[in-house]
Amino acid sequence: YLLDKSDKYDSRDVERLHQDDKWVENYLIWRHDVVDDTLKMIDESFQWRKEYTVNDLTESVLPKSLFENGSLFLHGYDKEGYKLFWFRVKHHIRDPKQQLEKKKLVAFWLEHYAKRDHGKPLTVVFDMAETGISHIDLDFVRFIVNCFTDYYPNFLTKIVIFEMPWIMNAAFKIVKGWLGPDAISMLKFTNKSDVQEYISGEYLPPHMGGTDSFKYSYPPLVDDDFQTPLCENGPITSEDEHESKEEIDADTKETGELNEEQNLNQKKMNSIEQISKSEETDKTEIKPKNAKKALTTFKGPLLHI
Repeated sequence: YLLDKSDKYDSRDVERLHQDDKWVENYLIWRHDVVDDTLKMIDESFQWRKEYTVNDLTESVLPKSLFENGSLFLHGYDKEGYKLFWFRVKHHIRDPKQQLEKKKLVAFWLEHYAKRDHGKPLTVVFDMAETGISHIDLDFVRFIVNCFTDYYPNFLTKIVIFEMPWIMNAAFKIVKGWLGPDAISMLKFTNKSDVQEYISGEYLPPHMGGTDSFKYSYPPLVDDDFQTPLCENGPITSEDEHESKEEIDADTKETGELNEEQNLNQKKMNSIEQISKSEETDKTEIKPKNAKKALTTFKGPLLHI
């Protein structure tokens, strides 16, 4: 492939391919370890990356109006901890003159996220609320789908389609024809009643039945800090520690007048007793009267504490 035309790839991509084993692995995974298919995908994606100048896409080279439009952005996480890539279809206006720039905007967001989060997969959300025939743009939808099936390996977890109007059924039959069996299995058609099977209410706007008060605006780039979903609510509050100290102090007062050394020992003993008591209450499912709920929720892709 390299000898065919040396100028058809960006040299930075070729260099990265030699150095980044994870990237190579993702291509192989996406093509089921079939080397010929993997090479073909690398060839096609590298040519596409050069054509769309993916490595040089920045905010300054794209029209500001595309960012202000709010049809594409990254925000929030699904229930498995994957970043959400939103396509608000009602804000998309078909315009042949801007089609290339809009496609470059998709490439910008995908590349921006891939560099920031080292290629962790995305979940795509097609929010089709309040849309109709005027918003159908199959060429643009096909491009978004192709980005994940042909150009960005192992980068898609699922496509959540929210409230697809019945009038678009025929159009989506065409879309399904472009997808392979693997990608078709990733399509999740949802409405208000079942979208929370995939995305919790805290990352869904009110019109989708959620509680997320987020309003898109630009600048700056949306959700640019890219926090991981682990420990989203911040560090453990000191209230829990303060509460446990109060309980230990109360216990030591009841032990009577002891000298300082005994008092220290007694505090240690009481803290141990407290731990053993809490273990017993956990087993018997009896809650102490003064117990408070923990104020911090830790969320991860595999574990909620």
